[in-house]
Amino acid sequence: MDHGTGRRYGEGATGMGRLKEAGASEMRPVRRARIAVAAVFAVHGAVTGNFATRIPWIQERLDLSAGQLGLALAFPAIGASVAMPLAGRISHRFGARAALRGLLALWTAWLVMPPLAPGLVWLCGALFVFGATAGTSDVAMNALGVEVENRLGRSIMSGLHGMWSAGALTGSAAGTIAAHAEADARLHLAIAAGVLTVLGAVACHWVLDLRSAPEEHPPPRFALPPRSALIIGAVGFCAVFAEGASLDWSAVYLRDVMDSSPGVAAACTTAFSCTMAGARLIGDAVVSRFGPVRTVRTGGLLATAGGVLVVTAPGAALAIAGFGLIGLGIAVVVPLAFAAAGRSGPAPSQAIAGVATITYTSGLIAPAAMGSIADLTSLTISFCLVTTLTLGLVAGAGVLRTPAETDAANPASHPDPSASRATLP
Repeated sequence: MDHGTGRRYGEGATGMGRLKEAGASEMRPVRRARIAVAAVFAVHGAVTGNFATRIPWIQERLDLSAGQLGLALAFPAIGASVAMPLAGRISHRFGARAALRGLLALWTAWLVMPPLAPGLVWLCGALFVFGATAGTSDVAMNALGVEVENRLGRSIMSGLHGMWSAGALTGSAAGTIAAHAEADARLHLAIAAGVLTVLGAVACHWVLDLRSAPEEHPPPRFALPPRSALIIGAVGFCAVFAEGASLDWSAVYLRDVMDSSPGVAAACTTAFSCTMAGARLIGDAVVSRFGPVRTVRTGGLLATAGGVLVVTAPGAALAIAGFGLIGLGIAVVVPLAFAAAGRSGPAPSQAIAGVATITYTSGLIAPAAMGSIADLTSLTISFCLVTTLTLGLVAGAGVLRTPAETDAANPASHPDPSASRATLP
């Protein structure tokens, strides 16, 4: 879950000057805070990675159909959507560091609860709280990441989201090992929860301790998407749908469609997380070289090719490769959507919040939609929908265009001064 940050883009133009003016001792806490918040991102991702690989175990234990599992997997997104508006107020009340420490601990510790659920209703309730703690801690850590970025005067958010994916990869690798060993998910996730809670608490000790001024009003609870954010949000919607569907259903797809073992099925989630992590870690460099539009269009083509490979693969190896291509293709879309929203109108923060709302709605819809379509037809048809949405990234990439790309695409809007002088008498 990388969404809903309220990030301000384009504010680092004078950051390098500020960095040079500041002494090394003054910047040391900021650099330390960058490492700490990166560790928090990794811990947050590791919870998701561990949980995702044990979804088939939970489904089998509770004897859930694809539709029932899809219903249950919608509840984390519901919980996140309901609780996320509270994150800003919690940080306003307790300070950013204390808020993140508490919210992250709730998220990591709650990992023990879903595998303990005795039935579908209890699982839905556990996953609702699971999503609520995930969403609020996600907002808190992203807000601190934005502040560190602003103080450093250079972009770090792509790298932080890469650390989240790296954490998800590490967690999914641990889950793969546990699934391959046929370990009870209740024991595996209890151990993971204990380790990650300790690591998260240590990391939170070094993040920035931001506090609101006494006279400062709490942030608004909700932000409606402005018109400028709707098309940009639609691009993010496609990417988040593909991400949520692949993360939640890839292991189930390998097990049920490809008839793979639990270990191989879990490895598919690991492959997806691996390509997501790698692409995000190098995403800033790629975008700087090729620009957002070419990057997203190429990524959309890769993700579409991956989707085609998933639905046509005759065996597990090619299906895993297909999921890997999907992860590679969609990895940098959401951060670029936030960046475009920040440039789209006079109220950047409202536009970014609107895009975040749309993308979280996608995360809410994806699990249930995949399960419902699978119940009516098959999981293969469900991933045909994912493939169609990734093709939408190719069509919609133009809305992420930067001002520099707009100028390059429309040279007539900036006529050559020499040409103008040539027409003078």
